[in-house]
Amino acid sequence: MFSFSTLWYFSSDLPDYKILSNYKPPISSRVHSGDGQLIAEHALQKRLFIPYDSIPKKVIYSFISAEDKNFFSHPGVDAKSVTRAIIKNVKNIFSTKRLEGASTITQQVAKNFLLTNEVSVKRKIKEAILAFRIERAYSKERIMELYLNQIYLGEGTYGVAAASLEYFDKSVRDLDYDEAALLAALPRAPSKYNPYKSKKRATIRRNFVLKNLYENSYINKAEYEDFKKKEIKTKKRKIKLLEDANFYSEEVRRIVIDTYGYDKLYKGGLSIRTPLNSQYQIEALKALREGLEQYDRRHGWRGPITNIKTIDWQKNIQELTLDKSLNWKLAKVINVDKLTAKIETENKEIGFIDFNNVSWVRKKSFEDLLNLNDIIYVKKIKKNKWNLKQLPKINGAIVVMDPYTGRVLAMVGGFSFKLSEFNRATQAKRQPGSAFKPFVYAAALENGFTPSTLVLDAPFVMDQGEGLKTWKPENYGKKFYGPSTLRTGLEKSRNLITVRLAQKVGFDQMSKITNNFGIYNDIPEILSVSLGAAETTLVQLTNAYCTFANGGKKVTPIFIDRIQDRRGKTIFNADKRKCIGCENMSYLKDEIPTIQDNREQIISPETAYQITSMMEGVIKRGTGTKLRSLNLNLAGKTGTTNKNMDAWFLGFTSKLVMGVYVGFDEPQSLGRYETGAKAALPIFKKFVENVVKKRDALPFRIPKNIYLVMVDAETGLPRNINTTKVIYESFKLKDNFITRLEKSLNKDKLQLYDFNNKRSILRFY
Repeated sequence: MFSFSTLWYFSSDLPDYKILSNYKPPISSRVHSGDGQLIAEHALQKRLFIPYDSIPKKVIYSFISAEDKNFFSHPGVDAKSVTRAIIKNVKNIFSTKRLEGASTITQQVAKNFLLTNEVSVKRKIKEAILAFRIERAYSKERIMELYLNQIYLGEGTYGVAAASLEYFDKSVRDLDYDEAALLAALPRAPSKYNPYKSKKRATIRRNFVLKNLYENSYINKAEYEDFKKKEIKTKKRKIKLLEDANFYSEEVRRIVIDTYGYDKLYKGGLSIRTPLNSQYQIEALKALREGLEQYDRRHGWRGPITNIKTIDWQKNIQELTLDKSLNWKLAKVINVDKLTAKIETENKEIGFIDFNNVSWVRKKSFEDLLNLNDIIYVKKIKKNKWNLKQLPKINGAIVVMDPYTGRVLAMVGGFSFKLSEFNRATQAKRQPGSAFKPFVYAAALENGFTPSTLVLDAPFVMDQGEGLKTWKPENYGKKFYGPSTLRTGLEKSRNLITVRLAQKVGFDQMSKITNNFGIYNDIPEILSVSLGAAETTLVQLTNAYCTFANGGKKVTPIFIDRIQDRRGKTIFNADKRKCIGCENMSYLKDEIPTIQDNREQIISPETAYQITSMMEGVIKRGTGTKLRSLNLNLAGKTGTTNKNMDAWFLGFTSKLVMGVYVGFDEPQSLGRYETGAKAALPIFKKFVENVVKKRDALPFRIPKNIYLVMVDAETGLPRNINTTKVIYESFKLKDNFITRLEKSLNKDKLQLYDFNNKRSILRFY
């Protein structure tokens, strides 16, 4: 009766052990690049769930030997261990030694999942009762699975899978007995036996587990002796792209939280696959940083970071450290003469800076440049030789996209993520300036204009209303050029031609095309919008340029290709295309499945090609001629806003679209001559040089209803091949220009030439 009453008393308020059936431990979510590299992890607890069948026997035997050698035979509580612990604890009480426990693995599961860590007899009795119930309800394998995935093993890791990566940078499948024994040694006191903190104590505890493995016949005598002699070799896990892809991974994090919520990301064990191309990302970061530094050096030296006279100056610089990927060091000036500065770096290296390497500072000598105890940034050139560095005040962003899918292959949102997490590619809304002009020209070409249509380049004055100044836009250089073709207007980025063209096209057409392209939702009905006066983001603008490259199709920026839950079920897939015939595939049939292209056609393929051709002209004859030396098939457009506040360059090959933005976070002029061609284009050029091969920049595809006509580059009129300044201009089959040509010319002087069996060229002889 007493036993029944005692059991009833302690069982009355026990938690429901049945919740273990549906237990889903908090698991780390992992973000991978398109080529499979791990770029980020998001977790409240470092845990990777691993089912029992995937846990190696070495690991299971090691934990059994360390914690509960009779696990597979006892009913939840090990009577022998309890008796032995009671006898020992009686002795320990009199000798003031630490009391020993006798908890089985099942009891630890009961405590970790259902009870608190309270040290009391009442809790131990509840733990034992729950252990008996758990054993009746679940298999030994399920109990072991719960235990090995839940247990804390130090360094912020939970479960053997995460701990194996944290301590050895390898999968649990690759662990040997000495490594598995070390993990099994940790549950007793994770901090005390942490091999990073005390290798000696960790070795003693590991060897104790190895001894138990031998005594339990899981390893033989020779193996025990060999494993015991092995030195503990830990290896911290490294995420290769963490420093290079942090702007990208942060954007992914924001998207997932907005879509699925905080708990799903930090506890749900999501596997997130992104389109990120690791090579593109690294080269984009290098190109952006180099371009921003070049701009900064053009504007001279601004002085040292600070001046610290104390000997232990390294203790006061933590907030000044930068991203490791920069490879910059903080240094203190310890001696200065005219041509050399002697420095001590933050890690106490002694080195020298030669004045020959700092011509950009615009000083006559180091004595005019630096003082003793100045703190500066430096970068190593070779042994004992360093370069002076300066953190740019300017900032910017670069985006690389696949024009046919919208997949974002690389994105850098600023010079340093550590200094500022603000993403200038997705969060900064700025005026695109002349980089917006191609969309005005696209609206015109969609409404009856041709690249050879003449528009007057002359002074333009508009009354803006009572009490307001008249609006007088000007060309860069403040010159006027008279009647000019649309092609010339875009190639030379003529403001006055663009304004008149926008006036002729009308706001309705401009608004329609900008909405379709996703640049703006609504634009104000003012002509200055045609010159890029409304604000947008670099990602939106780069995405819009994809339409020119892909033949007029609308795409949406994709930062996530696929998301799978903890059990591998796909819960999100960015590819919405349908496969026609995939369900009936068979090796017995000749039919080949087709992928349905469901992208929206927002401008005609002919217009897309005409704009592309005109932007090829920007590089051949216009504001982007600095790119001609690349000798690649490129199209692009510079962008400079009023008073040179922002600089842009958007360009593309037949496979990639790239956008670059440069500007101050607090808007101010970049400088009188700092245009898109000078501040942004070099960043684009550097990226293309390092990434794009000639075989990847094929000629742009010419639609079948486009005719290439030999015309005078200045007037747009048909010309003989021997005439100077001749170009091939693109016209649509339905253009009045083509109709008039056919009527005015004798048939014997008109020859249609098949170009690659698909394209036609009008030649005049």
